[in-house]
Amino acid sequence: MPAPLAPIDAEHPQPRAIERAAAALGQGELIAYPTDSCYALGCDAHARRAVERLYAVKGRDHRKPFALLVPDLSDVARYAIVSNFAYRVLRQHTPGAFTFVLPATRLVPELLLNKQKQVGIRVPAAPVATALARALAGPVVTTTASGEDDEPLADPRDIKERYGHALSVVLDAGLREGHPSTVVSLLGDQIEILRQGGAVFPLH
Repeated sequence: MPAPLAPIDAEHPQPRAIERAAAALGQGELIAYPTDSCYALGCDAHARRAVERLYAVKGRDHRKPFALLVPDLSDVARYAIVSNFAYRVLRQHTPGAFTFVLPATRLVPELLLNKQKQVGIRVPAAPVATALARALAGPVVTTTASGEDDEPLADPRDIKERYGHALSVVLDAGLREGHPSTVVSLLGDQIEILRQGGAVFPLH
């Protein structure tokens, strides 16, 4: 059974829709949801089977871990080691369509770490994604809902067609043209752009 499309207001998400989606995450299900960059697929970061299933659904190598999405800057330090330099950068650029790579704390599940024990972390400017992470009371794994060409899928109906067999629900906020987040490394207190997405990170 393909996942149902559940209409949701991107700016003022209906609490009941968030509760249902967060409950699905808490039960180890995968969902699709809108972010500030594009639609994403996600699961509870602490649900090992769900994370494994997400790797399989995306056809992704475990050596390229997914990022974590948290609702607020104050949550970042639970999952990443934040230097004074990194904190200043995060404070200026969160919430926003950036994924920051930092050294991970022990709270990050092994499946979401690279060999160097680093983690990608997102604080989006997206009410739906933020509400999901708050309702789950933990980080949400996030990865672009992309097509065969690796381009983000803008239409929830296309997401349902491509991934619906593996998802519990697709939160439908209408057509959302977008690009993946821009990935910025803050390791060693140096700024390095690892992937240029839709958001431009000022280097000066």
